[in-house]
Amino acid sequence: MINHKQYLQPYPESITNPQLTNPQSITKQYFYSTKNNKFQKPKENPMAFAAVLSSGSRARTSSSNLQTPTPRRRPTTKTLALPPLPLAADLSLDSPAAIAVLGSAALAAAVSLTDPERRRQQQAQEIGGTDKEVVREYFNTTGFDRWKKIYGDATEGVNKVQLDIRLGHSKTVENAIQMLKDGGPLSGVSVCDAGCGTGSLAIPLAREGAIVSANDISAAMVAEARRQADEAISGVEGLTFPKFEVMDLEGLEGKYHTVVCLDVLIHYPQEKAEGMIAHLASLAEERLVLSFAPKTLYYSFLKRLGELFPGPSKATRAYLHAESDVERALEKVGWRVRRRGFTSTQFYFAKLVEAVPVA
Repeated sequence: MINHKQYLQPYPESITNPQLTNPQSITKQYFYSTKNNKFQKPKENPMAFAAVLSSGSRARTSSSNLQTPTPRRRPTTKTLALPPLPLAADLSLDSPAAIAVLGSAALAAAVSLTDPERRRQQQAQEIGGTDKEVVREYFNTTGFDRWKKIYGDATEGVNKVQLDIRLGHSKTVENAIQMLKDGGPLSGVSVCDAGCGTGSLAIPLAREGAIVSANDISAAMVAEARRQADEAISGVEGLTFPKFEVMDLEGLEGKYHTVVCLDVLIHYPQEKAEGMIAHLASLAEERLVLSFAPKTLYYSFLKRLGELFPGPSKATRAYLHAESDVERALEKVGWRVRRRGFTSTQFYFAKLVEAVPVA
């Protein structure tokens, strides 16, 4: 935890002798900087961005230099000074500075100084692998428990953010299925669910009669998807049980009428996402449905804001993609976007596109 007092300490307003170093003698609003060992007016410390917090406690009073001291109330606000901006990226959610209401200039400066790439590299080094290995490790351990809650139906132990993401993801799945059904009945249609998670798309597609091949990089996710499919459709007459496999997207082979890849490109930087889109298109004969987090100024800002508070569940491995980049990648391999959709909740946002081969 950062000790903010080592940078700037507020005291009640000024003093009869500005050179005194006894805080109890202060009666005027100066700031005592332990870094410079002297009192400063607020305007002389440009690195201190003040945040205002509500407070109802009394101010400290001093009678050492006053003949008739009278108690007085502390103002209804108190000043909290943030540390120099290069340290802002190290703030945690439970730090006083993170709780403070930041001015827009301070917030923008702090966001601009975060270093998510450094954290990604540190995470990869910890497990001795690349971004892909980080994703694999995450979704086999802490990520599996977290996303199992999000993709599931239970409400106990699920926080509001997870419930919100669940709503957004389920809406994207619903929209994708509707896109596919608009093209005709799914019975007997071969579908590849690339990055199936816990089966939130594969299982309803199988209920529609589709022949589903589903895969995921996480063995834990695939095991859970298979378990849920057992409960939902095992033994149902006329339905084909999905084929679940542990496999990353690069290892996918074969040909399918339709390939669907939902909420997976967020794990791929743009230079790799373009190659992945081309690979998925090579597996599809008629349709390719993709979802991705759109790269806009607003969503980029939200992502950078999330990176202020590092942690395994935060936005450190999330990649946004401009819709124009996705379209360009499709056009390079002879595909075009036919339909679009968009889902947005408070904590979830995804663009959905259906692409078909250029006639």
